[in-house]
Amino acid sequence: MANHKSALKRIRSSEAKRVRNKYYFKTTRNAIRNLRSLSDKIKAQEVYPGIVSMIDNLAKRNIIHKSKASNLKSKLAVQIGKL
Repeated sequence: MANHKSALKRIRSSEAKRVRNKYYFKTTRNAIRNLRSLSDKIKAQEVYPGIVSMIDNLAKRNIIHKSKASNLKSKLAVQIGKL
């Protein structure tokens, strides 16, 4: 158990941030999954910019690495191109 008030606060804030980051990441993963399941190219192209924005926000907040974000965006673009 923590011995200082600041350590107790750090534990509380870390848990809150962990839960928030988990929510953002899970929401983005579900959006990516939905995009991958689309078979209509026009619909996929409409949804793609929003998902790219979500991925960029995850990278900006250091929830995922910037290289992972780049790889995700690239793979999604390739998949949309193949539709």
